[in-house]
Amino acid sequence: MNRPHDPAPGASPAPRATDWIGTPVTADLLRGALDLERTEHGVLPHRLPARARAQCADGQLAMAEAQPSGVRLVFRTRAAAIELDTLRTKMAYQGAPPRPDGVYDLLVDGSLAGQASVTGGNVLMVDMTTGTAETRPGPVGTVRFTGLPDRVKDVEIWLPHNEITQLVALRTDAPVEAVPPGGRRVWLHHGSSISHGSDAASPTTTWPALAASLGDAELINLGLGGSALLDPFTARALRDTPADLASVKIGINLVNTDLMRLRAFSPAVHGFLDTVREGHPTTPLLVVSPIHCPIHEDTPGPSAPDFSNLGAGKLQFRAAGDPAERAAGKLTLGVIREELSRIVKQRAADDPHLHYLDGLGLYGEADFAELPLPDQLHPDAATHRRIGARFAELAFGTGGAFAARPA
Repeated sequence: MNRPHDPAPGASPAPRATDWIGTPVTADLLRGALDLERTEHGVLPHRLPARARAQCADGQLAMAEAQPSGVRLVFRTRAAAIELDTLRTKMAYQGAPPRPDGVYDLLVDGSLAGQASVTGGNVLMVDMTTGTAETRPGPVGTVRFTGLPDRVKDVEIWLPHNEITQLVALRTDAPVEAVPPGGRRVWLHHGSSISHGSDAASPTTTWPALAASLGDAELINLGLGGSALLDPFTARALRDTPADLASVKIGINLVNTDLMRLRAFSPAVHGFLDTVREGHPTTPLLVVSPIHCPIHEDTPGPSAPDFSNLGAGKLQFRAAGDPAERAAGKLTLGVIREELSRIVKQRAADDPHLHYLDGLGLYGEADFAELPLPDQLHPDAATHRRIGARFAELAFGTGGAFAARPA
């Protein structure tokens, strides 16, 4: 029987190192995950702890938190060749062309040194017309990196931000050891699918990953696609995770889902921030409002899929609410920005470490004219780069909430 990394009969043999060393994937080799679940295949990184996962049966959240945005293997080694066996679960939409494969980014001593994808794996087939989904099982695949420099180096393998990834086996041609935490500040961030990575090109080019790199910070990304909903269990996860810096980006998912009215929104924001502050009483905490999204600036949710171009691979969204319903307390992005600004100003009177960042400063109306949201909700790769650079400047730059303070 072939091992997962052996070639299929008749196929050309893959590049092989002479002597492989297998290393168990353990928590000390991972960054960016809050939990590690053992499965029949290996280990599955989670971005929410087990207690939080047990408190919500929502399938969208379960998928989002198990997609390892910002999660990376980190180790020190002389290895010139690395193999990683994984079992992915990739999303697909019924009637639409296949989505691009997830990307693994290899960093050597902090610089991008390679990219690769894995084959095989499970496919989660979603039928947007009925709202149903089924998982079609597939085999374990292998991602390889070879020709690495023959010296002791720090290696990071960033896992695909948009594919559930079970880690089955790690092999190298030289021993590996865990890298002790360095002197960089840890930045803990929570947000929606935009923070999760949406349509970024690769895991190190999501806007939070880019901003962390520019700000010289260690990222823990709790961007949860479709699930930035002020859930108490998420607030507790933020509370209980050690960090030097923290930010919460609030708004778009509450409109997407039409989850609450203004009467519930304001106390929910206060409660969420209260919980975070229980664990981080003096940590710089940045509240970020939504970026520009024309369909929901003045029109409430919910967001609804537009199937007219689905066959061409162009799933788009529209606002299904009625602007007149704002009078009854329905939320729009404009309403949310105004209320978040008010709440932060009120709280900052007693909390000098609390700050507000208007999302329009990251991506506004002029940016949409130049770089429109392809599906009317999510930024593309170029827009992720712009948002990441602007966040780094506004938050980590001089005068920003995360600016380095004198020792």
